[in-house]
Amino acid sequence: MALENWWVILVAVAVVIVAIAIGLLIGLRRSARHRQQPSAPIARAERLRALPSFRRAVRRRTTALVGVIALGMIAAVIGGVVAARPMSSETIQPVNTSRDIMLCLDVSGSMSDVDVEVLTVFEELLDGFEGERIGLTIFNSSPVQVFPLTDDYEFIRTHLESIRSSFDYMEEVPEHWIGTLNGPGASLIGDGLASCAMRFDNLDDDRSRSLILATDNELAGASIVSLEEAANYAASAGVRVFALNPVQGVNTEMSDELVAAAQATGGEAYGLRDTTTVADIITDVQEQDATELRGQAQVVWTDDPNLWIAVLFVLGLGFVVLLWRVRL
Repeated sequence: MALENWWVILVAVAVVIVAIAIGLLIGLRRSARHRQQPSAPIARAERLRALPSFRRAVRRRTTALVGVIALGMIAAVIGGVVAARPMSSETIQPVNTSRDIMLCLDVSGSMSDVDVEVLTVFEELLDGFEGERIGLTIFNSSPVQVFPLTDDYEFIRTHLESIRSSFDYMEEVPEHWIGTLNGPGASLIGDGLASCAMRFDNLDDDRSRSLILATDNELAGASIVSLEEAANYAASAGVRVFALNPVQGVNTEMSDELVAAAQATGGEAYGLRDTTTVADIITDVQEQDATELRGQAQVVWTDDPNLWIAVLFVLGLGFVVLLWRVRL
């Protein structure tokens, strides 16, 4: 046990010593006064004092008085302990999961009708994760990082809602247009996927890295990196790609290309409106082994007065009962 203000106990002990000294001084003065004043004569007083019942009564009263004094002294010291703030220590070693997840959203014109639905899926995915770091990158003819990898889920949810509301086009320049139209062409899937894969940090750490790509794979223009090359880069960086495709099974050629790219990284492709999409992605991501990252051990001190307060309560109750019995 440690005390935050240990000096308070010294004050309590000093108060007890002063109280004892004052009590002794008052008692000595009363004794001297009684010796100086003649006592009232009582016939056969020695026979009264010799009675067993009288002696028992005197012993009981003396014992009760000693108990009152002892309980009062101990209660004062225990009160000092409570006032000194007893504290207990606990060693905590923070543990974080080592899973990183990058959300990668195609915001091109062909995806406008489904982007809100995709962001809703992203929010559903967020409800299924705990402790993972999550980031968001959007792309069209150029990529933009909305927020980096973070485990602040309230921050993540706020930005997901902000991006989703931008598709209502209430502003002259919607948020999802800013920075995503700085090149020729549109929906440059390879460039977007490569950029998202490059957003992972701590590459030397043994971490699980997943990338959730939402796109219809409708390329419009010449990208710097092809989808196949971007997938190969992701695979070389240990990033697994899970694709959400709103036209899965409609355009077979584009869908097959996206499926092949995702599977080349060890991931999978899903139709956006499949009933098992969210659950399957969460399961696949969490099946990856995650190494526990242990932070530096920290000693945390907390107030722990409960036991001493309970002891003080019992002593106080005993003190009051004895006072009542002695009729003081």
